[in-house]
Amino acid sequence: MDLTALGAAIAAFTGIGAGIGIGIATAKAVDAVARQPEASSKIMTLLILGGALAEATAIYGMIVALLIIFA
Repeated sequence: MDLTALGAAIAAFTGIGAGIGIGIATAKAVDAVARQPEASSKIMTLLILGGALAEATAIYGMIVALLIIFA
């Protein structure tokens, strides 16, 4: 049995984790801005930084999946 496809699918699941993480972070940021509107600039800065790190994780997973398939 060829396990290449299974390995690539597992590596591609990082995109699901990143999507869930960004969704939770966005919900918490909206809640925080609703509670303290004066802190919205700091909250949005941290939200953008966290989103970028989560997306980087998803991109690394995609690269690993592509390397498993084509290497």
